[in-house]
Amino acid sequence: MDTDNEEVAMKKSRRHERQTGPLSVHDVEALENSEYEIGFCGWVLISFSILLMLLTLPISIWMCIKIVKEYERAIIFRLGRILRGGAKGPGLILILPCTDSFINVDMRTITFDIPPQEVLTKDSVTVSVDGVVYYRVQDATLAVANITNADAATRLLAQTTLRNVLGTKNLAEILSDREEIAHSMQATLDDATDDWGIKVERVEIKDVKLPVQLQRAMAAEAEASREARAKVIAAEGEMNASRALKEASLVIAESPSGLQLRYLQTLSTIAAEKNSTIIFPLPLEMMRGFIK
Repeated sequence: MDTDNEEVAMKKSRRHERQTGPLSVHDVEALENSEYEIGFCGWVLISFSILLMLLTLPISIWMCIKIVKEYERAIIFRLGRILRGGAKGPGLILILPCTDSFINVDMRTITFDIPPQEVLTKDSVTVSVDGVVYYRVQDATLAVANITNADAATRLLAQTTLRNVLGTKNLAEILSDREEIAHSMQATLDDATDDWGIKVERVEIKDVKLPVQLQRAMAAEAEASREARAKVIAAEGEMNASRALKEASLVIAESPSGLQLRYLQTLSTIAAEKNSTIIFPLPLEMMRGFIK
């Protein structure tokens, strides 16, 4: 007997949760496939609504027939409950006066910019990061029944997610791994907005702004690194040139006439430049004869 009472209490608790809590994907499928139960009073009100529409024809026909566009879906509420079958459209739909109301949901992809967020990175550096999010409504029934404003909620959640994801990265990872950060944000947003009927298609990081002092420090570091590499390259060039000159001197030393030919070649080069001064080298042996 106690077991039966516990089962009845559990069933009542589940029924209360379904009636008061947000809808899930399974609840929407059950709603679309279940029979619409409104009770005797509900049918009486619907009957009066249909009678009123028939009595006011053809004027009422212009108020009861609504057009749903190709990119929209209509959620019809009859006596406060979602009509069986879920979202309606595109095309013509019939709205009963006094008992029905409807909400149009745009199913196209929506884009919005994430405002610049001041984020403290893992290595204690303050950066300003902004981005862009692309999303669309995947399930119109969930987007209407589970949340007041799906667009505003997605925007606020994107800002919070950007802060949380960047807070676990250091500055070097933020500057180099933008695609990985974007994919991580997309997965987090998609999981969080699944109960709202929202599908996050793409997330992109637009710009990362650093403080001015940090930019100067990084520029000075990069300049010093480039100067160090330039000095190393110049030293290596001088070392290679010295080795080449050493090898050339050894070759010239093997042939004394080669040095004279080199003198003549240098003189020809100087003369080709139309200089007013010509330097003519003389062998030291000739000068020694005059000295003696």
